Order: sequence, then C-alpha cells, then structure tokens
Amino acid sequence: MIENKPLFGKGNLNVDYAQYFIGNSYLKFLTSQADVAVNSVTFEPGARNDWHVHNDGFQILLVTDGEGWYQEAGKAPQELKKGAVVSIASGVKHWHGATRDSWFTHVAIGRGTTTWLESVNDAFYNEL
Repeated sequence: MIENKPLFGKGNLNVDYAQYFIGNSYLKFLTSQADVAVNSVTFEPGARNDWHVHNDGFQILLVTDGEGWYQEAGKAPQELKKGAVVSIASGVKHWHGATRDSWFTHVAIGRGTTTWLESVNDAFYNEL
C-alpha cells in the first residue's frame, strides 16, 4: 500500500474525467509530444475507471505504486503490482483500477481518442 506519495506526486483530483470513474482518482500531467500523452494516475482504494476503448492509437500502463487490476473484455482480471507493464492495442475494451484495499498508481502513455463505455459492475468488482 502506498501512503499518498506516488513517484511523480499524486496530482489533482481528477474532476474532468470523474464521470468515467467509480471512486476518486488523481491526475498528474507529465508531458505530451507528437500526440502522445504521458500522465500519472493515482486511484484511491476501490477506485476504478469504466470499461473503455482507445481508438486509433494505444495505451501503455507502467505500474509505479500499489496494487490494482486490469481486465480485457472476455479475459480474466489480472492483478497488477509495482513494476507491471500492460500494453493495450487500439480497439481493445478494458478497465483498470485499484484493489479494494490498496492505493494504485500507474503512468499512462497513450495516443488516440477514448470511447467510454459502461461501469465495472460493483458485484463483480467486490468478488475480486
């Protein structure tokens, strides 16, 4: 469990994308160049984003702190810990977020647009 001291700092409460999250997350803009954005995202325990798809691009997650989950549609959830790397191709439906009892931070490197979909079912998430 991290104690609110992520590698790049916690960032600001993620109000711009709050409608696509369950629970609180924090966003720290790191840089962007040639249409590639790099951000650090910190999730409070139990927080997660909705199912979504990255179009015409990609996303890479570099886990820097805590414990979390990543799941692609039709596949079993994967537990993520510090040092994990997840590469997400364009068009792959997925979600990611913290475990119920740990903060979770990842650096998200991505390009393209995002289509936000349904929320991750509470009953399903609580069984993880």
